[in-house]
Amino acid sequence: MGAMSVRTESSASHRAGFACFVGRPNAGKSTLTNALVGTKVAITSNRPQTTRHTVRGIVHRPEAQLVLVDTPGLHKPRTLLGERLNDVVRTTWAEVDVIGFCLPADQKIGPGDRYIATELAGIKKTPKVAIVTKTDLVDSKALAAQLIAIDRLGQELGIEWAEIIPVSAVGDTQVSLLADLLVPLLPEGPALYPEGDLTDEPEQVMVAELIREAALEGVRDELPHSIAVVVEEMLPREDRPADKPLLDVHANLYIERPSQKGIIIGPKGKRLKEVGTKSRKHIEALLGTPVFLDLHVKVAKDWQRDPKQLRKLGF
Repeated sequence: MGAMSVRTESSASHRAGFACFVGRPNAGKSTLTNALVGTKVAITSNRPQTTRHTVRGIVHRPEAQLVLVDTPGLHKPRTLLGERLNDVVRTTWAEVDVIGFCLPADQKIGPGDRYIATELAGIKKTPKVAIVTKTDLVDSKALAAQLIAIDRLGQELGIEWAEIIPVSAVGDTQVSLLADLLVPLLPEGPALYPEGDLTDEPEQVMVAELIREAALEGVRDELPHSIAVVVEEMLPREDRPADKPLLDVHANLYIERPSQKGIIIGPKGKRLKEVGTKSRKHIEALLGTPVFLDLHVKVAKDWQRDPKQLRKLGF
């Protein structure tokens, strides 16, 4: 009898579960994910909707495993794509074990935050943690005022914050404390992923994100969301010596209208070449192998509004 009770005790003390960070664009969600996981997994970007797919980072600890699910940004839908993203978001929120609502310390709570908080208030069961990010940018007085404002927001909307936690992912201040506070909110159970996994995102999707990120750089104003990238195939080049592998990556960059082609390709193809060089470096860093990147620009007419195209492009 004695031995059994000891055994159940030790297995029961391990916790494992899912968390997701929400917040408006630039609230510091991806930076926080990266700081927790310790490697660059989510793609940081200063525009909403670049992380369209569920990228998960995994925090391994002896006593717990925290799986971070990255949901796309919630925003007032203007297109079919927007509505579909919002449905994905709500489903994810209801399925995770804890939601971290990120609010930057250096910005007053605005309509965007309220919109998200109101939606959060509707998800009753999931514990919610308010995370005040970018605390390195403000003094203690401003931080205290923000903490009070968040507390009030919760009271006003009927959200009971499980915790209100100030962090600065940049200085790693309190990032591990954040993990300490999230872990007890997870259900007891064995690890969900093998040790050593940092993300279970298929590599092709991450590669597509890196290309999309490079393609959007510098032209975001002209092409806010109208770029989708599909990695058609990733194959090791045949007849290469074992110590000199090369991975062939064939990818298509889809835009909505022919007029956008010139913006992406640039004069004499200069811009597309830069996009290729830049994303290739990131892909090589991600996969740890030399890469040959074959990149083509194609027009998929009004893909953001076309369900068939959306499905083909993986949304």
